[in-house]
This record gives sequence, structure tokens and C-alpha cells, in this order.
Amino acid sequence: MASVESVAELVGWYVIFVISATFHEACHAWAAMRGGDLTAFHGGQVSLDPTPHMRREPFGMIALPIISLFLMGWPLGFASAPYDPAWASRHPRRSAYMALAGPAGNLFLVLTAAFVIRLGMLTGHFYAPESVEVARIGAAVSPGIGQGVIRILSMLFSMNLILVILNMIPLPPLDGSEVITLLMRPEQIDRYRRLIHTPGLGIVGLLLAWHLFDPVFDLVFVAAVNCLYPGAGYG
Repeated sequence: MASVESVAELVGWYVIFVISATFHEACHAWAAMRGGDLTAFHGGQVSLDPTPHMRREPFGMIALPIISLFLMGWPLGFASAPYDPAWASRHPRRSAYMALAGPAGNLFLVLTAAFVIRLGMLTGHFYAPESVEVARIGAAVSPGIGQGVIRILSMLFSMNLILVILNMIPLPPLDGSEVITLLMRPEQIDRYRRLIHTPGLGIVGLLLAWHLFDPVFDLVFVAAVNCLYPGAGYG
């Protein structure tokens, strides 16, 4: 029978996933609105309320994360903010910035979690542990509430780092495949966008991204934690 602590960790992972995915999609929707596409705005996605995002993707936001939690111990899921493809074709740069907004939002949450952890260290509540893992990148000086807070901050840090790295892989249908057009000349963008929207290419992209993710994440995670604790020498 699962312990109270393990159940609490599963619930914590799911809540952090919902918060992080909602923030990611709300940033996409906000950037699209600012760029002149009101599709997501009219769908209610320019919101930190997870309800409209869950309503749009009930399998990706509810069913799949819960199933994966019990199978793998951490949530795997997806969400999406609608946009007008005609608008994206007319304004490819705006579309690229819309794509960038989601991972940028997750990076903001990574930095927020890191800031609170550092603040906790300065006030004597947290310290750098001997070893780290995705659900435990910090330790509390005293048992009780402090342990719960540092666990939540660890999950927030790691989940959003996962979303930044995964979504910035430049393979369709991930955000990075659109963001990369910011580095292209205007005459190249239209041909490239037609290519990445080839039917079936998104499945190939996801399979490749799945194989690329683990080694990339391991390197970035260790580097990020060493930045959080300068001189710790995690490896």
C-alpha cells in the first residue's frame, strides 16, 4: 500500500504539472493576442485558470498525466492554445514569438523557484543537499513545513526546466521548430514552415525528441543545479 508521503508526492507532481502547463499555454495565448490573433483569447486560454485549458485538452491535461503518474512516477501530458494558421502565415515572426512565449514562461517559473530557494538559504531555512534529484534539489533545515515547501519548489524548478528543454528542441510539433525561424531570412521561412507542417512529420519529430531529451536534460539539469549552488560540484 502506498505511503502518505508517496501519495502526496504524486499529487504534488500533478498539481505542479497543471500549473506549469497552464502557464505555458497562457503565455502562448497572450503573445498571440498581442500579435493580433484573438483565437486563443476567444477560447479563454489567455488565463491562468486551468479550466479552459483542461476543457480544450482533457486527455493531455487530466487523463494522460494521471495515468503516467501511476506508471512512471511523474506526469507526462500536453496542452495547446489555438491560433489562426492564416495569421501565422501572414506574420511568421509574430508566430515565432508566440511559440517562444511558452518556454519563456516556463523559464520564468524556473527562475522564480530558484530565487525562492536562494532566499530560503539566505534566511537559514534551506541548504544545498549532498546529492540532488528532480524532486529534491534542496533540503530544509527543520522538519515540517519547510520540507514540504522545498519539495514543492524542487518540483516546480524541475518540471519547468523539463518543459523549457523539451519545447525548445527544434523539431515539429515542438515550439522550437517555430522559434528557429527567428534565425532565418524572410525568403526561407515560408518554405521551412510548409516543410515542418508536412503530415506525419510531427510524429517523427516527437519520436526523435524523445530520444534526444534524456541526455540533454541530464546535462542541463546538472548545470542548472550547479548554478543554483555555486561550488557544489554536482555531477
